[in-house]
Amino acid sequence: MQPLIDNARTFGQRPEEFAKLAEGQSPQVLFITCSDSRVVPALITGARPGELFELRTAGNIVPPYTSQHPTGEAATIEYAVEVLGVRDIVVCGHSHCGAVGALVRGDDLTAVPAVRDWLAHATPRPAGAAEDPEVAEGVQSHVLTQLLRLRSYPCVERGLAQGRLGLHAWYYEVHTGAVRAHRPHTDTFEAL
Repeated sequence: MQPLIDNARTFGQRPEEFAKLAEGQSPQVLFITCSDSRVVPALITGARPGELFELRTAGNIVPPYTSQHPTGEAATIEYAVEVLGVRDIVVCGHSHCGAVGALVRGDDLTAVPAVRDWLAHATPRPAGAAEDPEVAEGVQSHVLTQLLRLRSYPCVERGLAQGRLGLHAWYYEVHTGAVRAHRPHTDTFEAL
C-alpha cells in the first residue's frame, strides 16, 4: 500500500496538468471491461485523463436492461451515450479471466453467492475448453454476448439506428499485451 500512497502524494503536485479537467469531460469512448487488476484501460489504449469513460464489472458483464430495476451499469451506459455523447463503446474481455473461467469450468460458487448471482447475468454459459488457462474461446464468445446485450439498451439501440454510435469487441491478452478486435466479416478476433 505504501508505494500507492507515495505516488498519490506526488500526483497532486502537478495541478497545471489537470486544470483543464475541471472544465468537464468529453470522452469519445465508453470502455467496458473486467474489474481484474491486470486490465488497465488507459495503459492498453494510451488514453489520458478525460479520454475514456470506464465501466468495470466482474467478468465485463453487461446485465440485461430493465427499466423497473435500474442498475449502476445501466446508468453508466445511458449517461455515456445520452449525456456525454460517446461515439464508440468497446467491450474488452481478457485472457486468464477468473469470472469467465469459472463459468466455462462450471465451478461451484456457493461459497461466494454474490459472485455466483452476478455471473448468472453472463448467460448463456460461454463455450470453451475447461483446461485452457487463457479461456480465450470462452472470453471471446462472452464478449460477443455482452455486445449483443448492449444492443437491447434503448440508448444504444437509438445511437446505432441514428448512426452516431459504434460497438466494438476486443480481447486483451494479459500475458503478451496483445489486443485483438472482432472482425464481423470473418467472425474472428484479429490483431488491431
